[in-house]
Amino acid sequence: MVRQGGGAALAVLMSAGLLAGCQSAPEEKASSAAGMVVPSPSSARAAAPVAKPMFAVLPGAMLQEQDTARFPDAAANGWQVVEEAPVSTFSLDVDTASYAFVRRLVREGRKPPPQAVRVEEMVNYFPYAYPAPERREDVLGATLTVTPSPWKDGAKLLHVGLKGWDVARTGRPPANLTFLIDVSGSMSPEDRLPLIQKSLRQLGEGLGSDDKVAIVTYAGVSAVALPPTSAAELPRILAAVDGLRAGGGTAGAQGIKTAYELARQMYDPQAINRVVLATDGDFNVGVTDNRSLEAMVVEQRRAGIYLTVLGVGRDNLNDALTQRLAQAGNGQAAYLDSIQESRKLWIEQLGASMVPLADDAKIQVEFNPAQVAEYRLVGYETRMLKRTDFSDDRVDAGDLGSGHSVTAIYEFTPKDSSARLTEPLRYGKKGKRAQDEGSLEYAYIKLRAKLPGAKDSRVSNWPVGRAQEVTTLAQASDDVRFSVAVAGYAQLLRGEWNGGAEGWDRTIALADGARGADPYGWRAEAVQLMRTARDLR
Repeated sequence: MVRQGGGAALAVLMSAGLLAGCQSAPEEKASSAAGMVVPSPSSARAAAPVAKPMFAVLPGAMLQEQDTARFPDAAANGWQVVEEAPVSTFSLDVDTASYAFVRRLVREGRKPPPQAVRVEEMVNYFPYAYPAPERREDVLGATLTVTPSPWKDGAKLLHVGLKGWDVARTGRPPANLTFLIDVSGSMSPEDRLPLIQKSLRQLGEGLGSDDKVAIVTYAGVSAVALPPTSAAELPRILAAVDGLRAGGGTAGAQGIKTAYELARQMYDPQAINRVVLATDGDFNVGVTDNRSLEAMVVEQRRAGIYLTVLGVGRDNLNDALTQRLAQAGNGQAAYLDSIQESRKLWIEQLGASMVPLADDAKIQVEFNPAQVAEYRLVGYETRMLKRTDFSDDRVDAGDLGSGHSVTAIYEFTPKDSSARLTEPLRYGKKGKRAQDEGSLEYAYIKLRAKLPGAKDSRVSNWPVGRAQEVTTLAQASDDVRFSVAVAGYAQLLRGEWNGGAEGWDRTIALADGARGADPYGWRAEAVQLMRTARDLR
């Protein structure tokens, strides 16, 4: 059964990846998990000689202690020598949590910790107008551009823009939604449970009569705040949202179990079946073994019920855990820092993830040693895969929805560039393509992805050469230039690019000149955030 119409707000649960996954139970996958880093609290002040605060502040602002938020611990991708490691493989990612969290800190005059800045999530926060694939049988289409690098003289960028078919918004499958809401004591501040309540009230205009909603809360013990309820009873749903109160410990594992029990009661193989977890990630009571939690989520994913995580708050945010649970549940991780972000998630970004488009999407790039000396992938540190994982359909990878665009950027040094980091080997490896010194290909890109519910992947291939190259960055499209500017902004925040004041100014100018059509003002806001972050140095 397909629901016609479908209203703005609920459809956009899918806009941030919140409702992707309306297929029947997917096949078994192998899950992976990112590591975690737990910064220890410190009372050291900026003036103390023995330690520096994690966050910088604006001049004249009161210095604050370190936050206790936890993030995945992954070092930046380093340069790889093509003759030694010509192949790069990673899973696609459409999470956006990092951008919203970083935005919050910058607005507050605080410098984000490097672990909180994930370059790919900063870049992929914005939609890009890449063209869809030319053939219907292709899962995703690719827009490939080679430009000079703004970060290193003599280097180039390989910019990969991916986009799938944008399914018509006039109809969608019915949605069976179970909201799992953390109401523990740590959720009482205005930027946590009260913000979630304001956000969920925006769902009302998008619910249809064939949708169902349930709400489970957890704080010490779990409770059913709203049993499975038809969306036709909207006042009852909103009353349950308004009646939520924070207090107590955080028995997160029990809450997840209860939520999945309700989700199974509502399960329909032809519908969207999803648990949406809203939390600051502070699981401190009950089963706290992260592997057990992940195993629970993976088991339900195999049964066709996906999980998406919406993070809130700052001091107790367990970003590392929410990222792992979202990846295990074939969902995306988003972060709610304001009612404006809620509007972006629920209302303005209507197309993305309305209908699931691709499962287990991953990319493999082979660089040509005849043309390229070294390369590095910018971002995607927590999404890296082994070379052999690319052809293994059992390996869990990225999941995309209708309307999603994905951007990846490589920086590389041509073989004849003075910027190369390594000298050529006298007895270097000479592959078949490398022996052909006349080859103008820089790289060969392979994409592997499954149609929703399919067992086997489809593969697409694209060569990258002079035909995709522009001589100056100014000749590239607005989308390419803006995404490159955001990647530069993220690297400046992480300290990976020591561009200094000139680097900041060039990055801001690049972004400002590439805003293009910006109907919701997201790009203009990003430029202003860059200006503010520049002053936090």
